[in-house]
Amino acid sequence: MSCYLVTGGAGFIGSNLVAALLQRGHEVRVVDNFATGRHINLKPFENDIKLYELDIGVELGLKEAFAGVDYVLHQAALPSVPRSIADPVGSFVSSARGTLNVLESARATGVKRLVFASSSSIYGSNPELPKVESMRLEPLSPYAAAKLSAETYCQVYYKVYGVQTVALRYFNVFGPNQDPDSQYAAVIPKFIRAALRGETLTINGDGSVSRDFTYIDNIVQGNILAAESDAGAGEVFNIACGDRISLNEMVATIESFVGHPVDKKYDPPRAGDVPHSQANIDKITELLGYKPTISFTDGMEQTFEYFKKIFS
Repeated sequence: MSCYLVTGGAGFIGSNLVAALLQRGHEVRVVDNFATGRHINLKPFENDIKLYELDIGVELGLKEAFAGVDYVLHQAALPSVPRSIADPVGSFVSSARGTLNVLESARATGVKRLVFASSSSIYGSNPELPKVESMRLEPLSPYAAAKLSAETYCQVYYKVYGVQTVALRYFNVFGPNQDPDSQYAAVIPKFIRAALRGETLTINGDGSVSRDFTYIDNIVQGNILAAESDAGAGEVFNIACGDRISLNEMVATIESFVGHPVDKKYDPPRAGDVPHSQANIDKITELLGYKPTISFTDGMEQTFEYFKKIFS
């Protein structure tokens, strides 16, 4: 079996990756500074992993964590467009500078391949749908700009130093272990919690904003394919379901699970948000063999049942 290192492994996506890798029998290391990651996400397998409590924005200690690692799944960053607008420097340090440090550590220790968690937000204001990897990029937020910078560094490290990198542009990932308590929490866990507690759901805009909501299992599959495939080095891929769901449709799905309408209010749109997002996933399907296995509706049902156990 291989040795994997997951940066940001105590976060939502990272902890799901850790669980899946352990189930496959791999050795797993985690790097996290717990700025947004949570110890509770690692508790089920805390005795099965090696944890390095490090900040990727500071290179100190990273090479030790990377020594002997085969594959790196680089998830660490400060998430959220609104957070980056409030703290653009912090967003840059965690995403761009942090990725540069991770790449340097991977280069120094001979990592076989590094998979970077990029973001669909880098497409920004370009209205073309669906989003294709080759289209013009128009970031609208410091978060998106930092992700694009980090993505570019990944490609440069492959071209200049031969470090095999793959960048995956995530589209609105959701599922178990997402934190609904953060000021910058993703919309799905926040809405599910509000619905279960009988609270009012606050929708930014008129609810027509649409996203390619992607259940976490699909993201896990794509990361492992990207790491272990012989293809794709130096490439950038969309990873999503190739569909588009509006906020109003998403709320209606939650209402079908709770069995009654929920209270809603509509606020002004958020700064830096794009109106619509949908991925073309032909490239990742053809080169890496990716195929989404969990639909939006099935993923929502699994996510709802997960949070129902917590909040009911």
